[in-house]
Amino acid sequence: MDLRAWLKGFVFALAALAVVGCKKKSDDIVVGHFASLTGQNATFGQSTDNGIKLAIEEQNAAGGINEKKIRLVTIDDAGKASEASIAVTRLINDEGAKAILGEVASGLSLVGGPIAQEAGVPMISPSSTNPEVTRAGDMVFRVCFLDTFQGYVAAKFAQDNLKATKAAILYDQAEPYSTGLAADFKKTFVEKGGSIVLEQAYTGGNLEVSAQLQSIKGSGAEVIFLPGYYGAVGTIIRQAREAGITAPFLGGDGWDSAELAKIAGPAINGNYYVNHYSHEEERPEVQSFVKKYKEKYGEVPDGLAALGYDAARVLFDAMARAPSLDGKELRDAIAATKDFKGVTGTFSIDENRDAKKSAVILVYKDGAPTLSARVEP
Repeated sequence: MDLRAWLKGFVFALAALAVVGCKKKSDDIVVGHFASLTGQNATFGQSTDNGIKLAIEEQNAAGGINEKKIRLVTIDDAGKASEASIAVTRLINDEGAKAILGEVASGLSLVGGPIAQEAGVPMISPSSTNPEVTRAGDMVFRVCFLDTFQGYVAAKFAQDNLKATKAAILYDQAEPYSTGLAADFKKTFVEKGGSIVLEQAYTGGNLEVSAQLQSIKGSGAEVIFLPGYYGAVGTIIRQAREAGITAPFLGGDGWDSAELAKIAGPAINGNYYVNHYSHEEERPEVQSFVKKYKEKYGEVPDGLAALGYDAARVLFDAMARAPSLDGKELRDAIAATKDFKGVTGTFSIDENRDAKKSAVILVYKDGAPTLSARVEP
């Protein structure tokens, strides 16, 4: 055979294989997820990823989306803003993701959202509660409640259930989640006739807070609002009890991790936090999810897992309804989500691309979170 003819045939064959390979890859619907799989708040990303994987497994078993399988690509951002930016860019430009799921931390969603918006790729945050997250643009959604509601729930519970009239606030000044939630709690607590006797700040990477705790101890506070992430919260609560502070702590969904009780030890008992669901709820959506999650992962799912599962299912529901998976048409389908029956409640996506839904209050007993109350919007 003529060498040039052979080379021409060989190159043609390689090109054909490349086309087949590309076609095989494009037959999958790629969904991207950026999350903190490592770092200070690693359980957030791990739980969320597990919930998303469970939803994808179920959807693919049911035929995928229009007979196409869903393929998840998760990139670890290690809880860092710089890595979150790189992760979202890679998911869109290199992986061809039709939609992005993430992040848990509001500060990281505030980084990723504008990138997805600029690229015209819909993004759904499972659990970023800071109101600014969805203001990045019409491509950015969430399936969790907002800090404005979470702060209201915490303040109402403090006064109505704990009978507190004086509160102290200890917040992480470097986290938008913490600063925003602290402000929302303060607003409602004061509006309802309570007084904030002291506000103290710390920075997540520096947990030498003995001076702040001593100030709180002498403040007369009947409840201490601590809207931080579980790693810092566990350490602070342990230090507070060692310092002789007996008032109950109250926090937000950033507490939701099995690691919290391990870090705080027995000091965690008798403290409360706002969350998105409780595995003890008797709703069929909850009990079915808990059963499947335990069978797959061998543990009780936390709220982050439930929100990851709900975010993925909202996305798949929209994909099935959308005329195509092009950015705008998929965006419009997500925006049209109404009365979605999720693990974390029945909710609709409003005009601001936020979810309107209820919240639960959990209390730690014997080292485990237990359902205390449910608050409707």
